[in-house]
Amino acid sequence: MAITFSDLHTEEGVKSVEEHLAGKTYISGDQLSVDDVKVYAAVSEKPSDAFPNASRWYDCVASHLAKSFPGKAVGVSIGGSAASAPAQAEAPAAAADDDDDMDLFGDETEEEKKAAEEREAAKKDTKKPKESGKSSVLMEVKPWDDETDMKKLEECVRAVAMPGLLWGASKLVPVGYGIKKLTIMLTIVDDLVSPDNLIEDYLTCEPNNEYIQSVDIVAFNKI
Repeated sequence: MAITFSDLHTEEGVKSVEEHLAGKTYISGDQLSVDDVKVYAAVSEKPSDAFPNASRWYDCVASHLAKSFPGKAVGVSIGGSAASAPAQAEAPAAAADDDDDMDLFGDETEEEKKAAEEREAAKKDTKKPKESGKSSVLMEVKPWDDETDMKKLEECVRAVAMPGLLWGASKLVPVGYGIKKLTIMLTIVDDLVSPDNLIEDYLTCEPNNEYIQSVDIVAFNKI
């Protein structure tokens, strides 16, 4: 999405740059680009200390430009009314297509090349898949009544299979009035299995709900 600034010759315009640069080093992306040069050209002078983000950015762009254009500068003032300033600021934008193909900063120094290589290496490291965590879960599976076949109930539970799910030990625990509940351990890979999804979409829906009335998570521990 294009970034738009206006009236950069005014304090209000510089304020918009200050707010945009909050938490950023450059106008767009993580490297100096033609966008920075365009905005730099439209700002009439270095922002005051009241705009620390914009002031720091202005010095950074000026430093890079100084390396690319080593000739001694004596300082130039641009005449004309304030009303004409926005039109002057828009001039670089009109030639954006041409600027994109230009090398504004000359050849990279060895330090800049090394920094670029380190950034690329860091990006590749962040793309490496991280090993997913695992969790141990204890569930209570309750039948409808004392006439529910608990053997069939456990078979229904263990029949649920999916990547990252491993059923463990189980036992029947008396509840009262001849009713027993099934407590069962399971190990899950966190990125692959959601306990809530397991309960709602597998254990308590058809056909398993013929035997299973409800399922509760008693304990949940990261491994």
